[in-house]
Amino acid sequence: MATDPTAAGPVTMPATAYQPLLNPITVVGPQFCAQYPVDLVIVKKVMTISHGNFAVTDVNGSVIFKVKGTLLSLHDHRVLLDAAGKPIVSLQRKMLSMHRRWQVFRGESSDPKDLLFSTKLSSIIQLKTELDVFLAANTKEEICDFKLKGSWFDRSCTVYAGNSNTIIAQMHKKHNVQSVLLGKDTFAVTVYPNVDYAFIVALIVILDEINEHKND
Repeated sequence: MATDPTAAGPVTMPATAYQPLLNPITVVGPQFCAQYPVDLVIVKKVMTISHGNFAVTDVNGSVIFKVKGTLLSLHDHRVLLDAAGKPIVSLQRKMLSMHRRWQVFRGESSDPKDLLFSTKLSSIIQLKTELDVFLAANTKEEICDFKLKGSWFDRSCTVYAGNSNTIIAQMHKKHNVQSVLLGKDTFAVTVYPNVDYAFIVALIVILDEINEHKND
């Protein structure tokens, strides 16, 4: 997907049930925000020797993002690419972190000045995954900026603004016999109006990684 704000983006699905936020949530970039709900489809290849292989499309099947994974022994680094293969953000797991902390940087950087946000488990022991999300400017991390609740095992999650009940995105399993036969998991994601959908995709990739390595 082009980073030019005037370029064509994913198909948006106007719906009166979603009210745009007064203040747009822009984490990765304003070009990834739309004034309408954005419906995305995330396809994960489950029969592969590498981890973290995703394709993200719009409802018409046009590729918006790809996720570049790593081989078997390297579980701590992912790169979110646009459709042309340009790096958008890098996702890096902090080793020896009890709360499974991940950090997300702009492009392929790992420089602290390029940090966009970080995530950690809300508590060490959880029946269902709950992630606290902190923007880079929130260095004290006393209150999270966003919260993700759900489970990759249940194939569903909801992203909230802070500790509020304000939903900004939701994911659920898409039942597709053909996808199962092809060794793929398919998920539908609805990103609410004025919410950065590259940010939401990055959170879902982190959720998958935590699920994959919950026993590490």
